[in-house]
Amino acid sequence: MLTKIAGGDIVDPVNGRLGKGDLWIKDGKIVAAPAGEAADRTIDAAGCIVMAGAIDIHSHIGGGNVNTARLLLPEQHAAYQARPAATPLSNAGWSTFQTGCLYAKMGFTTVVEPAMSPGSALHTHLELADIPIIDKATLAILGNDDFLLSMIRDDAPSTMIEDYVAWTVASTRALGVKVINAGAAAAFKENVRTFSLDDEVPSYGVSSRKIVKTLQAAVDSLGLPHPLHVHCNNLGSPGSSDTAAATIAAADGLPLHLAHLQFYGYGTEGKRGFSSAAARLAELVNATPEVTIDIGQVMFGQTVTVSSDVMRQFSARGSAHPKKTVIHDGDGNGGGIVPYSYGKDFYGTMQWAIGLELFLLIDDPWRVFFTTDHPNGAPFTAYPALFELLMSRKARTEMAAGLSRSALALSTLAAIDREYTFEEIAIMTRAAPAKLLGLTDRGHLGAGAIADIAVYRRDESIAKMLGQAAYVFKDGDLVVQDGEIIHYRWGKALRLKPAVDKAMVRRLEDYHQQRYGLSLDWFNFPDSAIAREQPFGEVPCRT
Repeated sequence: MLTKIAGGDIVDPVNGRLGKGDLWIKDGKIVAAPAGEAADRTIDAAGCIVMAGAIDIHSHIGGGNVNTARLLLPEQHAAYQARPAATPLSNAGWSTFQTGCLYAKMGFTTVVEPAMSPGSALHTHLELADIPIIDKATLAILGNDDFLLSMIRDDAPSTMIEDYVAWTVASTRALGVKVINAGAAAAFKENVRTFSLDDEVPSYGVSSRKIVKTLQAAVDSLGLPHPLHVHCNNLGSPGSSDTAAATIAAADGLPLHLAHLQFYGYGTEGKRGFSSAAARLAELVNATPEVTIDIGQVMFGQTVTVSSDVMRQFSARGSAHPKKTVIHDGDGNGGGIVPYSYGKDFYGTMQWAIGLELFLLIDDPWRVFFTTDHPNGAPFTAYPALFELLMSRKARTEMAAGLSRSALALSTLAAIDREYTFEEIAIMTRAAPAKLLGLTDRGHLGAGAIADIAVYRRDESIAKMLGQAAYVFKDGDLVVQDGEIIHYRWGKALRLKPAVDKAMVRRLEDYHQQRYGLSLDWFNFPDSAIAREQPFGEVPCRT
């Protein structure tokens, strides 16, 4: 079928298209305007903004911690209703199944789960496979596992460490590598409760800095498109900006991505010893071109923090709301589930302002990425309201009027006039994520790209406009019309396939037999577990 999207305002920074025009779709791809060929279907996009499908690089949508959060907090779910037989993993409200529907309605077509434990890769992929419409990818966690720490301690050759990283990415079907509070989970097992960049892990004698630098070099040497994805030390602590600043400096010319920088934007000024250091961090990011960051914006309301940073979650359990938590000190990272409600008090206001400051003070939209660290800063369903805050100074001012004045006095937010343009939004949520992840087939509207397209009808309310797409195409299929799902399909699993060294496989086989009494085969699972590309029936999708 040949489809024409006619007369829309095209916003495609990659190909320099910023103005009224048409798009053509054939066989799931965007094609050049065919000469003398009539469209089989025409979509009238007059008065609409047309962009590529959006990409979320950091959203916790699958895996053990996410599922545990569902079990811990049934009161935050919709009332139980039986699910279609085609979605066997979905038993509670806001399930894996609904995740894909809710993302698609906003025009998102690709989402990355950024924290997959290698030992639970199959579980994670099974959950992600149950998410319809959108394409999914994962980042594999390294940096607290005994095998890696032992190699670093024993001064193993860099090539051997690269072989281990390559095997991990290949065996878990990941798109990259993440390190979470490097070394801290291993130190936690020996009763260490605080851990900074230059602290050493007991029994191994290696610092957090050494772990990060080792993994950064391995990822770069292997040529993995996405730089090492770093969850820094001291998340959420007053003075954490010093840790973030030191980590930025440690990039040392090699690409490095810092996750949810808002949670490290905390200074120690004021009578409460808690203030905004966003301006300082933004200046450092602006001056360090090899560093990219995502924000982890806080929005007000009830959520649940889900993290493999077991040290942080253990220390935060006293602030749980409601008062219940799960802490899992498992192999490698472990993790924790701590429900939390962000109020409009001093601390909530401070966190809200810091995230917006970072968004608005970092100059280059190609190096700052749109996230709430779902669900940690807010559910991803808060994205439309966040877009409005970025694109409207008036919206920020109106929101700030009902917040803590003493907190805002310790922030520069009120003095910032910048408003994001549609072009900057398209860069930050489409073009830049595709580039960061090495996905050349998406994030733009050029001929040859997959036909992931979002069409938004202009509205005075930016939140309404970007929260309810007029049309969304996924691989050329029209899946959303007027903010509602009209067609269901399965997305793909995006992965890398680095070459695996046979000697490393033999070494890992011996290690697992000696350490766990298990064959390495327990890591193996078929590709059919990670991809759901067959046709999908017209099954109702509730929200």
